[in-house]
Amino acid sequence: MRPAWIPLLVLLGLPARGGAPRLLTETGLYVRNGGLQVAPANLTFAPQYPLWSDGAAKRRWIFLPPGRTIDVRDPDAWVFPVGTRLWKEFSFNGEKVETRMLWRATAATWVFATYAWRKDGSDAVLVPPEGQPLAAEIVPGRFHDIPSLQDCASCHDNPRGPVLGFTALQLSDDRDPGALHTEPLRPGMATLGTLVARGLLHPARPDLLSDPPRIRTTSPRTRAVLGYLSANCGSCHQDGGAIPGVRLELRHPCRYLGRPPGLRSTVGQPTRAALLGPGTCAVTPGAPGSSLLLHRMATRDPIARMPPLGSVLVDHEAVALIRAWIAEMPPVRTSAD
Repeated sequence: MRPAWIPLLVLLGLPARGGAPRLLTETGLYVRNGGLQVAPANLTFAPQYPLWSDGAAKRRWIFLPPGRTIDVRDPDAWVFPVGTRLWKEFSFNGEKVETRMLWRATAATWVFATYAWRKDGSDAVLVPPEGQPLAAEIVPGRFHDIPSLQDCASCHDNPRGPVLGFTALQLSDDRDPGALHTEPLRPGMATLGTLVARGLLHPARPDLLSDPPRIRTTSPRTRAVLGYLSANCGSCHQDGGAIPGVRLELRHPCRYLGRPPGLRSTVGQPTRAALLGPGTCAVTPGAPGSSLLLHRMATRDPIARMPPLGSVLVDHEAVALIRAWIAEMPPVRTSAD
């Protein structure tokens, strides 16, 4: 069910006044200054736990209307002002392939648009609602598809809002040194600290600086695992998410009490899927081969794979991390031991 607080309306192919412009250069991302240059009003950022997309290199920007601020009273559900735009650029093998835009056009409307880059790099053109298959060859015989609108909505139609990578945890100045696929902070990138300093958050929330959001565990490996699962799985697998029948809570909250939900809902928790036999747990301590979460990550079988969208390759680095994490857990002892 779509959240009652706002519909995610995807309006493509309409005039610029009513929906997404036809060309990326008409969205406000660029200015022409001897070539395409990112407009100085747009802030670049890099989430500490990036979404893995078959090894794509990514760049990201956000535009906030002058004089407007982000409502951060709920640190886990930021409310962005009308006029906010976010862009994410995907490159494979050194070539720009697509740029996605998310735009809060009105108080009740978010517009999603995806643009496919021309081969000469002069501009990118709005993709039709059904997406664009075979947009780029990633490895021999495997291709990146530009997603359809339905695919986009499956992740961004979210109980905490459609913006996924620009959050308190993702922008925390206390960055996880063990995060997978991390992108180094470059000068000028937005973090919680820079947003507070520029007066872009309301209320200012100095507590987000004095006690920065982080995944609080005693194990660096567990911290990295929970961060990866939050970014790559948590848009669907969360309380109130798109899969209510699956009791996984993998989106890590900014503030929480007790055991992290990513542990509470996986470790030693039985699943209803029978892929690995009866009694299978999402994560079986000490037994990677009996852990359904790892099994789904390590396969591209259309029936079993996770995530079901957004990648055609296995993230071997993530699989190795989570296999080692499960293997180091003490096995659960039973009465027969």
